[in-house]
Amino acid sequence: MIKIFIVEDDKNIREIEAFSLKNSGYEIEEFPNAAEFYKRLEEEIPKLIVLDLMLPDDDGLNIVAKLRKDARWKKIPIILVTAKTTEMDKVRGFEIGADDYLTKPFGVMELISRVKALLRRTMDIEDERTLEFFNIVMDTEKHLVKVDGEQVELTYKEFQLLKLFLRNVGIVMNRDTIMVKIWGTEYEGESRTLDMHIKTLRQKMGSSGNRIKTIRNVGYVLE
Repeated sequence: MIKIFIVEDDKNIREIEAFSLKNSGYEIEEFPNAAEFYKRLEEEIPKLIVLDLMLPDDDGLNIVAKLRKDARWKKIPIILVTAKTTEMDKVRGFEIGADDYLTKPFGVMELISRVKALLRRTMDIEDERTLEFFNIVMDTEKHLVKVDGEQVELTYKEFQLLKLFLRNVGIVMNRDTIMVKIWGTEYEGESRTLDMHIKTLRQKMGSSGNRIKTIRNVGYVLE
C-alpha cells in the first residue's frame, strides 16, 4: 500500500486530510510538528508528503529545502498546503522544490485528485528507471541488467532489445516493429541481424533467456 506522510499542526485539518486519503486506499501517518516528522523520516521514506507551510517548530519552505538537499529524500513528491494565497508564495515553494500547492480552504476531492496526479507522474518516472520481470531487473539509468541478482553484460543493442521486451511484456512484437525501434530501419527478409541478437541475448540471460519466445512467421514476445 502507498504510504503518505501528513505534516499539519491543525488537528481538524490533519484529521480531514488523513480520513479522506485513507478512504482513497492510502496508508497514512500523521505528524503535528516537524520534529516528529524528521524522526520518522529517518526510519521510513513515504511515497508522498502533504506538508503544511506554517508549523510551530519549523517553516514548510525550510523543510522542503532540507529534504531537497539530502540524497535520501530529494525525490519524495511534496504537496505544500498553506493559507497564503499570493503568487509569490507559490513561486517560492516551486523554486525551492515543492511539486504542487494547495491553498486553504480546499475541498477533499481536490486534495485526492492532486495526490493521485502527483503519484501517477512520479511513479511513472520510477517505473521508467527500473524495469522488472520475475528475476530480471533492468536499471535504465545505469545501463545495468541483473538476472537472479547477478549482473549480465549486454551490448548496446542487446540492452535496447531487452528494454523493449520489458516494456511490452506479453505483447508479441513483430520483426518490422523491432527493427524500426532498435535499428531505425525496416526489416529485410534476408537479414539475420535481429535473430543473431536475440540468440546472444538469450544465451547471456541463461535459463531466463527462454522467456523470450519466438512466434513463428511473426516475431518475438517476452512471457
